[in-house]
Amino acid sequence: MRVMLLTPGTGHFYCGSCLRDDTLGKALQELGHEVTSVPLYLPMQLERKQQEQPVLMGGINVYLQQKTRLARYLPRFLSDWLDRPSLLRWASRRGNMTDAKALGPMTVSILRGECGRQALEVDKLMRWIATQPQPDVVIVSNAMLAGIVRRLRESLRVPVLITLQGETPFLDELSQVDADAAWQALRERAAEADALIAVSETYGKEMRERLAIAADKLHIVHNGIDAESFAPTGTSRQLPKTIGYLARMCRDKGLDTLVDAFLILKQRGSVEGLRLRVAGVQLAEDRTYVRQLQQRIAASGFASDTEFLPNIDLATKVAFLHTLSTLSVPARYQESFGLYLLEAMAAGVPVVQPRHAAFPEIVEATQGGVLCEPDSPEALANALESVLNNEDLARTLGTQGREAVAKKFSASRMAKNVAHICERLVADAASTTTRS
Repeated sequence: MRVMLLTPGTGHFYCGSCLRDDTLGKALQELGHEVTSVPLYLPMQLERKQQEQPVLMGGINVYLQQKTRLARYLPRFLSDWLDRPSLLRWASRRGNMTDAKALGPMTVSILRGECGRQALEVDKLMRWIATQPQPDVVIVSNAMLAGIVRRLRESLRVPVLITLQGETPFLDELSQVDADAAWQALRERAAEADALIAVSETYGKEMRERLAIAADKLHIVHNGIDAESFAPTGTSRQLPKTIGYLARMCRDKGLDTLVDAFLILKQRGSVEGLRLRVAGVQLAEDRTYVRQLQQRIAASGFASDTEFLPNIDLATKVAFLHTLSTLSVPARYQESFGLYLLEAMAAGVPVVQPRHAAFPEIVEATQGGVLCEPDSPEALANALESVLNNEDLARTLGTQGREAVAKKFSASRMAKNVAHICERLVADAASTTTRS
């Protein structure tokens, strides 16, 4: 089966959705399928070495066409020059890609596809796809790209799937006018897809209701990882009790809640030698927030017991996980999955998460962690303490989590499930064509 996978890149920082899509593409290839991965907006930033690929619907052109009609009349050579990966990476470091309210009108326009201001970019994408081997199926990596589904189906006449992974927090932060328009456009475009795949039961239920998706069109495929990449080293050296955090360093991910819980435990003195290690993406707009947290820690007298590791690579991430006693990312919003939980559990690290979003579903499926009330530093501190001060419990959770990730959340299992859905759609399409 020939699969085309369309994924928006980030340019310069690691993104869980991008890493998941790259893992899926690689695992599908290992199953014998032919996969063409196409970065949109910005180049991909991946944890493995890769050749630089051409970027379609480049972010600079998309932005300019939103801001001025004149950009739609740029000569072809100049438009192509603006799509250079090196230029797009440079631009990504200087723009704020997380300010939902500022990006509202452009989000709505992109969701309107060929009817939006970026219609020329949609046309350019279709022309490029026409130069490639005809795919049997196209996977659009998230619903924010649903605006291109209609043209994909018209141009290729093959099944098109949309993955649902983490769209709601961004859309819900838009202004009311833009949010209403975006959700309406998304409902219309999602209805045109042949199938939709949600990364968790929890998120699938939410999106089924919000997008009015027919039950037979929605499938659930949990994310998967290469668990062996994170396997414990087997060394038995004694390490200090350490709480870890592995996600973007921002308020939405609850880093301040974790810092407050850490300070509560330090002030109690109930966990001897306790440390906090924070790793993950830190964007320019996160620096003030992180600095304020570091100042709060320093004012409490515990700066020497904390460490912040921004924008680490894969090797450093694996080594980081192997230093932890437990991991917690107490996200405030309705996280659709949480790839960092699988990574921690694959490393034998028990997790402590708030009892909301997809976290209960993952913890129940793995038995690799404990849950606590959300948005409560006190409740989080108590849950962390229960794991940190009970070595038998921590060891059991770590073992259960590691075994469950290898069995239920492997990259191979994810790819097989996605491939099965794709193959069924391809077969149904072929049957329909034969009958007609």
